Amino acid sequence: MSKLTDVPKRILIGRALRSDKLGETLLPKRIALPVFASDPLSSVAYAPGEVLLVLSIAGVSAYHFSPWIALAVVVLMFTVVASYRQNVHAYPSGGGDYEVANTNLGPKAGLTVASALLVDYVLTVAVSISSGVENLGSAIPFVVEHKTLSAIVAIVLLTLMNLRGVKESGKLFAIPTYLFVAGVFIMILWGAFRGLVLGDSMNAPTADYEIRPEHQGLAGFALVFLLLRAFSSGCAALTGVEAISNGVPAFRKPKSKNAATTLAAMGLLAVTMFCGIIGLAMATDVKMAENPAKDLIHNGAAVGESFVQDPVISQVAAAVFGDGSFFFIILAAATALVLFLAANTAYNGFPLLGSILAQDRYLPRQLHTRGDRLAFSNGIVLLAGAAILLVWIYGADSTRLIQLYIVGVFVSFTLSQTGMVRHWNRHLRTEKDPAKRRRMIRSRAINTFGAFFTGLVLVVVLATKFTHGAWVALLGMVIFYGTMTAIRRHYDRVAEEIAADETPSDESVRPSRVHSIVLVSKLHRPTLRALAYAKLMRTDQLEALSISVDAAETKALKEDWERRGINVPLKILDSPYREVTRPVIEYVKGLRRESPRDVVSVYIPEYVVGHWYEHLLHNQSALRLKGRLLFTPGVMVTSVPYQLESSEAAKKRARKRADWNAPGSVRRGPVERRQKEPTTKG
Repeated sequence: MSKLTDVPKRILIGRALRSDKLGETLLPKRIALPVFASDPLSSVAYAPGEVLLVLSIAGVSAYHFSPWIALAVVVLMFTVVASYRQNVHAYPSGGGDYEVANTNLGPKAGLTVASALLVDYVLTVAVSISSGVENLGSAIPFVVEHKTLSAIVAIVLLTLMNLRGVKESGKLFAIPTYLFVAGVFIMILWGAFRGLVLGDSMNAPTADYEIRPEHQGLAGFALVFLLLRAFSSGCAALTGVEAISNGVPAFRKPKSKNAATTLAAMGLLAVTMFCGIIGLAMATDVKMAENPAKDLIHNGAAVGESFVQDPVISQVAAAVFGDGSFFFIILAAATALVLFLAANTAYNGFPLLGSILAQDRYLPRQLHTRGDRLAFSNGIVLLAGAAILLVWIYGADSTRLIQLYIVGVFVSFTLSQTGMVRHWNRHLRTEKDPAKRRRMIRSRAINTFGAFFTGLVLVVVLATKFTHGAWVALLGMVIFYGTMTAIRRHYDRVAEEIAADETPSDESVRPSRVHSIVLVSKLHRPTLRALAYAKLMRTDQLEALSISVDAAETKALKEDWERRGINVPLKILDSPYREVTRPVIEYVKGLRRESPRDVVSVYIPEYVVGHWYEHLLHNQSALRLKGRLLFTPGVMVTSVPYQLESSEAAKKRARKRADWNAPGSVRRGPVERRQKEPTTKG
C-alpha cells in the first residue's frame, strides 16, 4: 500500500524535506506579499462591482455616491492596516487576532475570533475560486457550463501547489499577482492620461445602456440604508488583511518588521487600485445591475437572459485599452488567474491558525504537525474539503457566496483591536520609560480608533447583509465554536484522567498475578511463535484458548496439540452461533470478575502480508478482537507478528527507494512554541 501511495505523493508534492530545512522555507517580503496579500489585492477585481451593483437598485443617479463610499473604504483600510501593524509587533508568534483576543479578553473571545476567521478563510477560497471561474467562463464556454466542476478542480490544483510548501507555491503565485498589479496601475495611469491630458472620450461597453431602478427616488432612511449596504459590499476589499498577522512566523527575520512593511505595501496598493477602478468606472460610464437580464435596458428593451454582464474591471479595461487589444487580454488573463490565486491567502492563514488552535487543544493535534514539505498539510487538506463542500452547495455562484462574506473578518477585526487596547493598558500600568510610554499611548490611540471604526462597520454589515445570507456565516461560526469547545473539553478530560498521581494508585501498584492467554485457531508457525514468546514473559498462569466453530477442525487441533506434546493447556470454548469475538471477550471478563487484581495478558498471533490486495483476502478477526479488548479494563493485548515472504519482498523493494516511509510512520513537528502572556479574563 505504501508503494502505491508514496510514488504519486512524491510526484504531486515533491520529495520530503528534513526538519532542519524549515528556515529555508521562510519568505522574503517580495514573496510574502503575493502569498499573504493576494486576497485583498485581487478583491479590487470584484469589490468595485459590488458597490455599483447595490447602488443600481436606486438607478444610475445613485452612482455619484460611489466616490464617497470609496473614500470610506480607504479610510477603513488605512485604519485596519495601521492597527494590524501594532499587532504584528506586539504578537509576532503568529497567533494574530486569536492570540490577541485570547490573551487580553479571555478564552471565549479568543474562540469567537478563531471561529470567525476559520469561516472567513473557507469563504475566501470559495468566493475567490468561484469569481475566477466566472471570469474565465466569459472566454471559455466549457468552464461556465461546468462551473461547479471547474471550481472544484481549481481548488484541488491549488491544494496540491500549497502542499508542495509555502515558499515554492509563493514563487508560482508571485508572477501573476505582480502582473495583475502592474496591469491595473498601467490601466489607471493610461486612463488618466487619455482623459485628463489627451481629452479622449472613453466609453465602457455598457455606457449606452440604461438601468431600470428597482426603487426610484429613494430618500431618507431608505437611501441611508442603501448607501450603508453598498459600503458593506465594498468592504470586501479588506478581506485577508488579517492573514499577515497570522503568518508572521513564515517571514524571514526580522519577522515583525518585514510583516509590518508588507502590510503597509499591501494597504497602499489595494486602496490605490480600488479608487482608481472606481474613478475610471465613473469616467467610462460603466453600468451594472443585480439582475441584468431585466434591469439593463438597451435600445429601449431589456437585454435578456443571454446577456453576460462583464465585471467592472473588464469593462474599464475595454474602455481604456480597447476591447480585444493586447493589454486588455493580458489584464483579463491576469485578473482571472489572480482571482484563483487569491485563495492562497486562506491557504496560508487557515493552516497556521489551525496549528495554533491545535496547540491550545481546541482542534485535533494532527493539525499542529508539519507534513513532508514542512507545510501544515492536514490544515491545507481540511480547508480544501470545506471549500469544496461550500462550492458544491452554492453551485460556485460568487454572487450568492459573497453575501456570506465579510461578517467573520469584521468580528475578528473588532475583538482583536479591543484586545490590543487592553494589551496597551496593561503594559502602561508597569512601564516607566517616557519614550516607550509615548509609543504605547500612540499605539493605543490607533487601536482604539480601529476598534471603534471596525465595530461600527460590523454593525452595518450585520444590519445590511443578515437577511442576504450573512446568517449562514454566523451559523458556521456557532458550529466551529461548539466543535472546538467540545474538543477542548475532551482533551482536558483525557489529560485529567491520565495525569499521574502524587501518591501510589491502582495503576502503579504491581498486579498480584498475570494470567496469559494465547489465542489459537490452527497449529501453525505463527501460533508456535506466539506460544514461545508468551513462555518468555513473566506469567503466573499460561493457557491457549481456541473457539470451536467447526467440530472437525477442533478435533484435528486437539489431536495435533497432543501429538506435538505442547506443555501449555489448551482450552476450547464452544460457539454454537459461530462467533469468535464474543466468547473470547466473555471469557476474559469472567477471569477479571473472579480476580479483579489480576492482569489478563492476551497474545494474538498474526501473519503480515506485503501487498495491499492481500489484506482483502484475509478476514480481519484479529483486528476486530483487538478493538474489543482495548475497551476491557485490566487486559493487555500483545500482537505477535509473523512476516510472510511477500512482506519480506516488500521491504526489499522499499529499501531501493531512499525516501520510503514505513506504513504507519508518524511525524511530529517541528513547530514553534509560542510564549504566551498571562490571560486576562473579562
